[in-house]
Amino acid sequence: MLSNRIGTLALTAVAPAVWGTTYLVTTGLLPDGRPLLAALLRALPAGLALVLLTRRLPRGSWWWRSLVLGALNIGGFFALLFVAAYRLPGGVAATLGALQPLVVVALSAGLLGTRVSARVLGAGLTGLVGVGLLVLRAEARLDGPGLLAALGGACVMATGVVLSKRWRSPAPPLTTTGWQLTAGGLLLLPLALAVEGPPPVPNGAGLLGYGYLAVVGTALAYVLWFRGLHALTPTEVTFLGLLSPVVATALGWLVAGQHLTPLQGLGALLVLGSLAVAQLRGGGPRRERPLTAPAPIPAIPLEKEHTL
Repeated sequence: MLSNRIGTLALTAVAPAVWGTTYLVTTGLLPDGRPLLAALLRALPAGLALVLLTRRLPRGSWWWRSLVLGALNIGGFFALLFVAAYRLPGGVAATLGALQPLVVVALSAGLLGTRVSARVLGAGLTGLVGVGLLVLRAEARLDGPGLLAALGGACVMATGVVLSKRWRSPAPPLTTTGWQLTAGGLLLLPLALAVEGPPPVPNGAGLLGYGYLAVVGTALAYVLWFRGLHALTPTEVTFLGLLSPVVATALGWLVAGQHLTPLQGLGALLVLGSLAVAQLRGGGPRRERPLTAPAPIPAIPLEKEHTL
């Protein structure tokens, strides 16, 4: 029903809205020069807590699928996200991240057989322009590794979103989120130690920042995100991610005392308009219609997973 879909969209939108606070927390509370540590402490504690809470482990093919999805949605994405956040101005990183809906559209056509409509492509391009107007500055410095990290993060997350839809998890969103966060965190652990060395003792601000990102920005946000991805199409979900730079800009205005320009106001309107257009279904069926029948997906046994 329409009311159920709107409710699902609203709850899913909470996740990218919360992620819009990441840049402010990272630059204001976390220690400098430790992006992999930030990614690790955001993912692994939250994942282990959810696994202990749900007391369910993957079964069969979901061991390696959880590892792949955890590497894409969590481990790889978090690492690239924090590298970009440390090396680039927030506006540049957010603009490159806004490419994600277009990547999802392309991957959905190839992996899910969904129809690529002019409406969705137009919404993606409009959203990209809107984010650029909202957050880019003329004096923004460009850093090669930071640019590659931001682009890589958009592509990695887009791949994870599409594969999460193709591989239907037999477990509830809370359980699936725990699997992926744990897998991604375990992949980040040796990388963080090898590249950045042992972690320093955090001060009060660092503990507050890491705690917020782990509990609110990760455990809560990703449960809502994966829940939405289970019920909605990848295109509908990924466009909600454009809310992150809008929230980040609003926080810069409210908290950091930054001034908003008319161009930023226009950018925000373009972003919100593209998001709204991407959610329209034009009276068609609930699911995106495939151009051709997609390859059959092996059935996943519905037996109960191993318990802890």
